[in-house]
Amino acid sequence: MPDPADAPPPIPATRPTSKDVAKLAGVSQSTVSLVHAGKWAGRVSERTVRAVIDASNTLGYRPNQAARHLRLGTTRTVLLVVPALTNPFFGAVHTGASETAARRDFAVVIYPAPVQPGYELEPVASPFAAAHTALDGVLASSTAADTLSGLLGTGTPGTGLPLVMMDSEPGTGAPTVNIDIADGMRRLTTHLLGLGHRRIGRVVSDIDSWTFRTREAAFRETLSAAPGAEASYARTPMAVPEATTAAGHLLDRPRRPTALVCDDDVIAAGAYKAARARGLRIPQDLSVTGVDDLLVATVLEPELTTIRLPGHRLGEVGMGALLDLLDGRQPEDAALPGELLVRGSTAAPPTNA
Repeated sequence: MPDPADAPPPIPATRPTSKDVAKLAGVSQSTVSLVHAGKWAGRVSERTVRAVIDASNTLGYRPNQAARHLRLGTTRTVLLVVPALTNPFFGAVHTGASETAARRDFAVVIYPAPVQPGYELEPVASPFAAAHTALDGVLASSTAADTLSGLLGTGTPGTGLPLVMMDSEPGTGAPTVNIDIADGMRRLTTHLLGLGHRRIGRVVSDIDSWTFRTREAAFRETLSAAPGAEASYARTPMAVPEATTAAGHLLDRPRRPTALVCDDDVIAAGAYKAARARGLRIPQDLSVTGVDDLLVATVLEPELTTIRLPGHRLGEVGMGALLDLLDGRQPEDAALPGELLVRGSTAAPPTNA
């Protein structure tokens, strides 16, 4: 019979601890911690590392990461704030941000903070009113700085939780990662002017945010340089029925526009419906453009000329900037290029326009 002294030690009935591993491996608890944290190189011999790993496997020990992060004063959890979960653009932002976070062992909690007119966030009602104890940082997309401060109850951005803003106004005190939407709108407007359009209607979002103000400023700047060009405006929520009504108001004008520049692809879908209800052909009678390059842009017939906004890349770069900030590095502001995609919805205006 084998000598009982040669039998492996019994696995503890309770959850094994680093102290149990240290005792079995014949090392200190600090050595166990170094090995499991991956910080042993140059400080612990490979033979000792093997002894710790063997002891851990024998006992079924797994380090308690939650407790470790608590000791370090971190949770390895960040908050992603977006205006809506139903808009595919913010789904792409979330995917890019989450993939980047996961590669560095961070989890992402997402919170929708609508930015519709008259909407105010109540800090007391917010599940993140005590965010300092639950989160390491915040990544916010298309959200005003004062709205975000109200949500988190953190005061001025930059004085509370580490914060990075995406698709938001620079100069808030927090690093920003934006899409160069001004350049995209200038190129889109120049495209229409180059086709010969001079009466251009703008179906604009009723959301008062930096990105939509920037689009409008770039449109007006470009249009002002074209002799004889004029613009008309209708404001709408970002929904097809309301956008259909708003576009219809422009198309019913005595001097109707020959092109409609819409603030996003969903609004453009409403413009298509308004045009067809009036017997107008796209693009023979009316050119229509959008912004985002959502799935609907290629479902529409003809396919929509639009500005592609790289939502996935925005999430990647924004999360990278936040994680750099958490590591003690100050990220620089960044601007990602959009891409003008010319499709079948734009053409020269009709000769009788």
